[in-house]
Amino acid sequence: MLYHFLLASWGTLGNLSPLLTAGRKLRRNGHHVRVMADPAMRAEVESADFEFVTWRRAPTDEAADPTDLSDMSQWIRRVVFDPCSAYAADIRDEIRRGPTDAVLSLDVLFGAALGAEASDVPLALLSPHVSLRTLPGMPPATSGLGQPKTPQERAEVDVANAAVSQMLNSFLPLLNRARVDLGLAPLADVMHLFDRADRLLLATSRAFDFQADALPYNFRYVGPLLDVPNWSKATQPNSRQAATWPAPSMRSRRRRVLIACSTGAQGQRDLFQRVVNAMGMLEIDAITTTGPNLKVTDLRAPQNVQLISGAPHDLIMKDVSAVVSQGGHGTVTRSLLNGLPQLVLPMGRDQAANAARVEARGAGLRLPPTASEMEIAAAVDRLITEPQFTTTARFLGEAIKVDIDRSCLVDEMETIAAAGRRMRRPSPATTASRRA
Repeated sequence: MLYHFLLASWGTLGNLSPLLTAGRKLRRNGHHVRVMADPAMRAEVESADFEFVTWRRAPTDEAADPTDLSDMSQWIRRVVFDPCSAYAADIRDEIRRGPTDAVLSLDVLFGAALGAEASDVPLALLSPHVSLRTLPGMPPATSGLGQPKTPQERAEVDVANAAVSQMLNSFLPLLNRARVDLGLAPLADVMHLFDRADRLLLATSRAFDFQADALPYNFRYVGPLLDVPNWSKATQPNSRQAATWPAPSMRSRRRRVLIACSTGAQGQRDLFQRVVNAMGMLEIDAITTTGPNLKVTDLRAPQNVQLISGAPHDLIMKDVSAVVSQGGHGTVTRSLLNGLPQLVLPMGRDQAANAARVEARGAGLRLPPTASEMEIAAAVDRLITEPQFTTTARFLGEAIKVDIDRSCLVDEMETIAAAGRRMRRPSPATTASRRA
């Protein structure tokens, strides 16, 4: 049966890409998909052949995803809670505009969740990273803590989870005001918003993630969603260029490293300048993809480092021995799928959580974003000279591939869409009564 799905995205291309991968999976099963996103994402959405819908009331560009992360509490208020009503209104308008059997929204869009609930349309929240919903026994996404193994570590995780809940619940009046305005009952806890969704789909690998004591009834692991974004294909070599890709200076027998800058704007220029400088201390070659928020001209590179704006990382990863990044979920997972150890220097968002998992699994190393050039160089040298990192990364990558092959995302979306149709379809008795 064909269903109509509305996908709601927020912020950067890094957040949009997994949602588009989900959309492609749904489309391959014959379903209609339209994508609601920031106006700046139009080209990426339309190049993927999806119908594009823009936010109208909700904030866009930097107003939706501020680059200043110095006060995380206020950042969350500005991104998640203040615009709840605007996101909800846009979602409701779009549901009224066209047939919608279910909404698939990024988990940070609390307002989109309210709009779907107020429209009585099934909702799945997609986490394209580790869970934003706090889970018993699992450290929260922003903490960077590891899997607890001792009573003391468990106590630290419990305290961290409680602190996240307390911080989010300080904004509960804002959330409940938006709910009441939509005719919805107020919540006693912000985390209950996740529980009201028909599904909470975690787009990471169970093999990569830490283990919680228990999972909510609506929680499903659906594996990473990693189609190559169209923007990164812009610099993919054509057949005439293939003979010189990578550039001639990168074709020596020395070990090679990929430096992958984030797709999000986090003021990362100084960090990656230090990383690039550190590569100059090593007998290696490196290639740096600056991404959409840095320019090649923003960085100065030694002779053994090549700078390009972007390229499909799978292409480059087949020719390198290690990866250095801030730890975005897509880059971390793609590195593991290619069997590559990695150095992660997290700056915010879910990056510390990903770094903690890489480190805990033994598939790489973690340093603070303030690390010196000497520390970065020493860490990269370990990754390419100590074989246990590569061995572990390959083993973990194979386990992640299994989780991707077993993804239940389409089945879960079809299930909630079918249930929604049944709820909206008049019963024979009701139809007969109306006719009478």
